[in-house]
Amino acid sequence: MAVSFDTIPQEALMKRVEEKVSDGRVKEMLRAYLNQEVMEGMTGWVPEAGTPQGSGISPLLSNIYLDELDQRMKQLGYEMVRYADDFVILSRSEEEAQRALEEVKQWTTKAGLTLHPEKTRIVDARQKRAGFDFLGYHFERGLRWPRAKSMKKLKETIRPKTKRANGRSLQMIIEDVNRTIKGWYQYFKHSHWTTFQPIDGWIRGRLRSMLRKRNRKQGRARTKRDHERWPNAYFAEQGLFSLVTASAHERQSSSR
Repeated sequence: MAVSFDTIPQEALMKRVEEKVSDGRVKEMLRAYLNQEVMEGMTGWVPEAGTPQGSGISPLLSNIYLDELDQRMKQLGYEMVRYADDFVILSRSEEEAQRALEEVKQWTTKAGLTLHPEKTRIVDARQKRAGFDFLGYHFERGLRWPRAKSMKKLKETIRPKTKRANGRSLQMIIEDVNRTIKGWYQYFKHSHWTTFQPIDGWIRGRLRSMLRKRNRKQGRARTKRDHERWPNAYFAEQGLFSLVTASAHERQSSSR
């Protein structure tokens, strides 16, 4: 589930803030933040409800305002996992999930909030193709892996770094690619181990295609000869970070 803060009553929010913050300067800064002018074309207006999105302070305000919901669900015996305005409630049955959803609806309505119509749903994550996305991961059948949007974003970041017409040295390209995939791995290393081999293969394929073009060959590197000329070991020797290898080391360390 996800909560929309477009309709949040600003005075109610400030009341919650004042329960936790005593510094007058901080409260003045928050009021100025909430009352900042919104531009639509050449017209400006000051919203009377909602909070500006995209700022680093938005998750903090979400945590302050939704803390009451956390406590309410805990009192009722529901297991809720929340990050800012995104949350998941774990239930043992569909009936329990329906009751939890009704509790959340009642609370959010009273609090002046609305539930995101697309992200709010009940699923049986034990079933194939019936899982849910949360914080960049997809959860299903006791497993987790990067959600489709996370995979798409990674590839959109790698593609410009590995264009076939790239004029930089292979070493520079690999160093640039490594910065991206090392950071990506640190977040998604908790994915099921089968996640990583296709990504490694896709990255090596783009590098082979680049090397193929530099050798005056047309098209992508898909032939057996391309793989023999630039095997996986070749890229490892050049320092290319391997998600598969990193995952294997991670699993080995955790099993000790």
